[in-house]
Amino acid sequence: QVQLVESGGGLVQAGGSLRLSCAASGRTFRRNAMGWFRQAPGKEREFVAAISRSGGTMRYSDSVKGRFTISRDNAKNTVYLQMNSLKPEDTAVYYCAADEATISVPTTPSAFDYWGQGTQVTVSS
Repeated sequence: QVQLVESGGGLVQAGGSLRLSCAASGRTFRRNAMGWFRQAPGKEREFVAAISRSGGTMRYSDSVKGRFTISRDNAKNTVYLQMNSLKPEDTAVYYCAADEATISVPTTPSAFDYWGQGTQVTVSS
């Protein structure tokens, strides 16, 4: 079992920055690909970013590419999402997810095995 706890969400003005963190329990973190997803009210959960277990490969949705950066620290069992140049349309609950024992970097929610409880990000105009 893997438990994921997100933090770092909040209210920010458009153009501002936030850094989300996701702390993972367990000894398998370094074998998991990790991802960030978001869900706005009335919308489906959508892919934001993902990173391979080594940290060498990252993938981003077109809507955040160039503004968001995903990274991980395997020594701290933590994955991060640095969000810059935030826009009101980035407002959503952001979820961290873990995909066990894979060398790929998945981008679909169904590929991930564990999820955090989510953290709210609100960007005001």
